[in-house]
Amino acid sequence: MPTISVSQDLLREFVENTGRKHDVEDLAFRLPLIGTDIDKCDEESLEIEIFPDRPDLLSPETLFHGMMPFLHNSPPKPRLNVQPGTISMTVSPELKNIRPIILAAVVRGVSVDDEVIKRLMDHQEKLHFALGRGRKRASIGVHDLKKISPPFRVEAVRRDYKFIPLAKDEEMTISEILEKHPKGIEYKDLLEGMEKVPVILDSNDAVLSFPPIINGDHTTVTTSTRDIFVDVTGLDIRACESALMLVCLQLSVLGGKIESVRVKTCEGQEWRLNGSPKEHVVPRNMVESILGNSFSDDEIIQAIRRMGGIYNGEDKNGLSISMPRWRFDILHPIDLVEEIAIGHGYDDLAYDVPKAPLTGIPRKDGHLRRRIRDGLQGLGLMQIQSLTLSNDDDQFNLVRWKPDGKITRMTNPITTEHTILRQNILPGLLRLLAANRHHDLPQGVYELGTVVIDHKNRERFSFLVAENSGGFASLRGRIQALMRDLGCKDWTLEAMKDGPWLEGRGAKIIVEDRVIGQCGEIDPSVSELFELNVPMSGAQIDIQDLSEVIKDPVH
Repeated sequence: MPTISVSQDLLREFVENTGRKHDVEDLAFRLPLIGTDIDKCDEESLEIEIFPDRPDLLSPETLFHGMMPFLHNSPPKPRLNVQPGTISMTVSPELKNIRPIILAAVVRGVSVDDEVIKRLMDHQEKLHFALGRGRKRASIGVHDLKKISPPFRVEAVRRDYKFIPLAKDEEMTISEILEKHPKGIEYKDLLEGMEKVPVILDSNDAVLSFPPIINGDHTTVTTSTRDIFVDVTGLDIRACESALMLVCLQLSVLGGKIESVRVKTCEGQEWRLNGSPKEHVVPRNMVESILGNSFSDDEIIQAIRRMGGIYNGEDKNGLSISMPRWRFDILHPIDLVEEIAIGHGYDDLAYDVPKAPLTGIPRKDGHLRRRIRDGLQGLGLMQIQSLTLSNDDDQFNLVRWKPDGKITRMTNPITTEHTILRQNILPGLLRLLAANRHHDLPQGVYELGTVVIDHKNRERFSFLVAENSGGFASLRGRIQALMRDLGCKDWTLEAMKDGPWLEGRGAKIIVEDRVIGQCGEIDPSVSELFELNVPMSGAQIDIQDLSEVIKDPVH
């Protein structure tokens, strides 16, 4: 999760400007409720961890804007004060299939120093991560308006186009920037396969920005900058609008005045920044059924006020609530239920008792599974749990088993080792012993778990013992002890050739003329394929088959 550092002096300045007192202990207790947590607090600064669902809190300025109504009951300010501006920007229709969303705004009269520039750049990069998904969905550029000449236009240019990028002294082509410039190398994948790329130009054909890669060098914001031009480009209109508004909000807290830019989009429509709050509706019965409490209008007004919004009243559709348009995390009425719960206070919700029975219902095979585990642990075996994902070699080729039915394969496997859902448990035990072959013998393990046959779940268990002596006689003794613990007297072994067993040392396990599994000594040629060279014996049994021939004494 992203972390921001706020100096105590800056925080004190923000709070004192509202006539409030700053209480660090109160902050530490209450900030987590609005999506933050304090990692570190000393006399100089606070390090605050921001939860991923609150990108509107990623700078000291926007954090201050969000926390003041919550902590100090300040009036909420869900509206971004945007004045109509005279600057325009035209987007070429060619950008429709390259980078179609291109927005802009101007913030005038900002007091800029080195610390402000640092916070602005830090906020920009955090928004690239939280909203932009690594600049793919949204990327932000900030420019000194005094150094550029409106009106602006956005064109699609070929990769041999030249300009001087940020932090360079000489012109570079687009191709050279993508291959040699640090930012070009980092983000060139975003433009892969595109013959043309976007550039933002002013009326003198000077390049402001090559989004989403790098700005032009001449537009850099410095301590003498007072008016700032902000552009946001991307693929997601909602992410781009939120990013633009949050940068403007940060600059407005620093004293700037926001002006809209008239943008003619690549589709020929006009767009201007809309700072008005967005109205949401949530049914009252949803709020009260989920939170288990009835709320008066005054309680809802206060709860929403603390979360930075405004309650407009109730109509036939539900509760009407206006929230800041930059609140990217509000996607569904359930998010408003959470806002009301946080604003009201979790510790002040009504008490209730569960309406549904909470007593657990045992599985039909629960007693049998417990008896199997008790029996195997009584034999000195250790239970393990391995992945249900496996591969054809481990499941079939190396252990000489044929598939029991249709194999369930992964459509997009991440690795070649995890391509199918397992049908056998024994190969996982072999892999486990191979990973632990540096430990002393004997080693005995078992697993009881799920396999998938014909695309349906089945339950099986398997055990494997590695020891220097014992052989088939010891294995038969373990099978006999397990069957005794399960209350099964009528069982036999019948020789078999298939599987990982040594010839003449493998057998089917039969109960009442039904094959429930198989057992035997592992063939050394199979052991070598798993990088093992010790004598081993084991078994694999199907629990469904076993349950049909063994009576459950509990029932």
